[in-house]
Amino acid sequence: DASARSEAISASDVTFLCLPDDAAKEAVTLCKSDSTVIIDCSTAHRTNPDWAYGFSELSAEHEAKIKSSKRIANPGCHASGAIAILYPLIEHGILDSAYPFAIHSLTGYSGGGKKMIADYEAEGRDEKFSSPCQYALTASHKHLPEIKSVCSLDFAPAFNPIVSDFYSGMCVCVPIQMRLAKEKLSVEEMHSLYTEHYAGSKIISVAPLCDKGTPDGLIFSNALSGKDSMQIIVSGNEYTMNIYALFCNLG
Repeated sequence: DASARSEAISASDVTFLCLPDDAAKEAVTLCKSDSTVIIDCSTAHRTNPDWAYGFSELSAEHEAKIKSSKRIANPGCHASGAIAILYPLIEHGILDSAYPFAIHSLTGYSGGGKKMIADYEAEGRDEKFSSPCQYALTASHKHLPEIKSVCSLDFAPAFNPIVSDFYSGMCVCVPIQMRLAKEKLSVEEMHSLYTEHYAGSKIISVAPLCDKGTPDGLIFSNALSGKDSMQIIVSGNEYTMNIYALFCNLG
């Protein structure tokens, strides 16, 4: 009942919207209170300049807008990792906004919602669910607009999302060709860039620099499953670097 929903939303201190996009937009119109904070978990308002983008660790400006706003858009899962990597590169002038970014992202199947969870957890499921699955083959994934907007990119990145047979966890990787950079950094300098950008964050940490990227040269996408933290990993060489964001798609 729309009037009952309007009354409940308007009486709340904070309302979280866990709805499809169109329903989320409708719910916002039902709010009649100037004091109610609405946090929208859908993609409906993530590129709306009147809404705060809910990723306070990106900059002091993001944090300030979140604190003062009554309308906050919760970031998407793939987008959280991609933006955590891309934003410092653009903000500090290392790469141009027209750089041809590519994003590789591996996620647990819980990111696909109820139907995908049921498919993966069904008794006697098809063997195909045991192998990694490429999706969003049209190159128009719903997280691309927010990545482009929040990072002030001229073009949407090429995006390669893959779902695999584990419940939750995510690893996003952005490869960087240093020959195309505005400012060419060593691996050590790139590591320092991220360390300084996220200094003081309680959520985002930067892994110690390691010759193999990690001590054993491996990154398991479910390593932070069930947590709300994120780890940035820098690896590579003076020509090509891989920047990883390791976190939980549900966290």
